[in-house]
Amino acid sequence: MATKRLARCGPRGGREGRPGAGRGEARRVEFPAVLLNTATGEIEAEFHTYVQPQEHPVLSEFCTELTGITQNQVDEGVPLNICLSQFLKWIQKIQQEKKIVFSSDTPSNSISEAKPCTFVTWTDWDLGVCLQYECKRKQLRKPDILNSWIDLKATYKVRKINRLTHLYPCYHLKGQVYLNQ
Repeated sequence: MATKRLARCGPRGGREGRPGAGRGEARRVEFPAVLLNTATGEIEAEFHTYVQPQEHPVLSEFCTELTGITQNQVDEGVPLNICLSQFLKWIQKIQQEKKIVFSSDTPSNSISEAKPCTFVTWTDWDLGVCLQYECKRKQLRKPDILNSWIDLKATYKVRKINRLTHLYPCYHLKGQVYLNQ
């Protein structure tokens, strides 16, 4: 199974000597999303767009080396507010087409046809910290649908699985970690 990370550039942990250090915050340069069917473990859909940084629009050499994302790719991207709007439209379309439900959804009459889904990440940094902080800083509303996810790194760490043979998700719901066994 492939997972994707929300690519971001900027200082991390105050490490000196890195290009971009001291600018004060990470910035999003890519927004991929992998939607996982939690009943089957199959990927239901994927979303991807490049994000055009507004505060510091020129990528550092460090950022390009870290992510493989080029200046041209982010120049052709969209600002984060437009990215989030496109993402929400995509989610609404996918929910209607595939009858997808999330843990935060209210149950409907046709629950037997519904496909329970969530997003997957590698650590809770991207959705739990970085996106939350960036939305707050830019006075944007983080979509509620991104408040729960499966942290695959925690899954591997908890289960000590070298190869993915069965998915035992570790859910992050409003800052709490729940292991689904």
